[in-house]
Amino acid sequence: MSKRVLIITGDFTEDYELMVPFQALQVLGYEVDVVCPGKKAGEQVRTAVHDFEGDQTYTEKRGHNFTLNATFEEVDPDSYKGLMIPGGRAPEYIRLNARVRELVQRFDRDGKPIAAICHGVQVLTASGVVHGRRCTSYEACGPEVTLAGGEYVPTAIDGVVVDGNLVTAPAWPANAVWVREFVRLLGARIEI
Repeated sequence: MSKRVLIITGDFTEDYELMVPFQALQVLGYEVDVVCPGKKAGEQVRTAVHDFEGDQTYTEKRGHNFTLNATFEEVDPDSYKGLMIPGGRAPEYIRLNARVRELVQRFDRDGKPIAAICHGVQVLTASGVVHGRRCTSYEACGPEVTLAGGEYVPTAIDGVVVDGNLVTAPAWPANAVWVREFVRLLGARIEI
């Protein structure tokens, strides 16, 4: 199997949670396909930058336009080693897409690494793959994890939780450890 990773995202995904893993995985030699339901390669998604500025929740600012490099309808899960789901607002609506849920279920059934960060856990809960599993997310999504039968683990903003093939993190400050643990599950050896 090639060193390919799939990222499923949508408009107003969190900028850092898409761009940083996309580029970091490429640096490590992975081919990374980024897709969005209803969009084709060459089309764009808009991103949002979320920041923690002392308010009760994060603030949101307009991010960049990210050009998709693959077409959602053409995704073959057998050609990928792992799946990543960035957070932001995209997960709240891409989880409504039956094909997105089927892909997540397929990766999980095949035991392939799945990484979700922040609100990305909403796609996992909607797909039914957190039942009996430990995971973390942005704390506002914690009740969804619990209602889906998972164990929500409160974690520092730069922390990570690994349970079997799932790697979850609360927000972009955890990008380094989130990507590192995902890559370990992909089979890469990382010297620290």
